[in-house]
Parts: sequence; C-alpha cells; structure tokens
Amino acid sequence: MPNLLTNIPKIIPDEIFEDIVSTQNIRIERIISHGQFTAEGEWYDQDDNEWVLVLSGYGIIEFDDGRKVQLNHGDYININAHERHRVIETAPDEITVWLAVFYR
Repeated sequence: MPNLLTNIPKIIPDEIFEDIVSTQNIRIERIISHGQFTAEGEWYDQDDNEWVLVLSGYGIIEFDDGRKVQLNHGDYININAHERHRVIETAPDEITVWLAVFYR
C-alpha cells in the first residue's frame, strides 16, 4: 500500500517533486524538502490553483504582497492561480513532506 511518508531518501541535496496523480483537471504532487527554499528573486506564478498541506516538518511561504505564512505539521493553505509566492524556508533539521493539489 502506498504511503506518503515512506520511501524518503536520507540525503536530499535538491527538493524532490513526485506526481502521484495527474489528469487534465487535477495534479497531486508529493514534495520532499530538507532546508531548501526558492532562490532569491524567483516566484511561482502558476496557471492552476494550489492547495498545499504539510505532512511533516514545516515550510514558510512568502507572497509578493509581503505576507508570510508558516505551515507546520497538518497545516494547509489554498493559493489562487497567479498568486505569486515562494518558499523562503523549510526545516533544516528534519524532512518536510508537502502534499500539493493543483486544480482549475
């Protein structure tokens, strides 16, 4: 039986993005981070809405209006299409596992 919290490498030099489900209208992705963040000056500006949940660890998302939202274990947020955002911090001392659902 698949489990979102298994098969996680011990060393993660770069974030890992894995599609779990992908159809014309929805994409579900597991993201694994370990201290990674979006490069300075880079922003996500996506055509789809994104609902994201932190399963373990934590992440801090910054929006281009200056808002910063920290997501801890179990926290989720909905990000509207074209709402520019970036990850400015993930847990440096533990693995952060995100579940992202992209939808129209």
